[in-house]
Amino acid sequence: FALVEGVPFTNNQAERDLRPAKVKQKVSGCFRTQQGAKVYVRLQAVISTCRKQERNVYAFLRALFAYQPVSLLAG
Repeated sequence: FALVEGVPFTNNQAERDLRPAKVKQKVSGCFRTQQGAKVYVRLQAVISTCRKQERNVYAFLRALFAYQPVSLLAG
């Protein structure tokens, strides 16, 4: 952040991105399996990225699960 303009000097966004997983863990007590935790984190990352890129999350997930080519790369 000291050398690149526009980079925030706090980690607030990173903490906001972690919050939904922590809330889910708190509400349910834990993730039942390691695999379940991995799936949850991956889906949450996709949803978070879509929202940051102002994409339609529902349309993106429909395309993803319909095996249509999709990309999370900005552009």
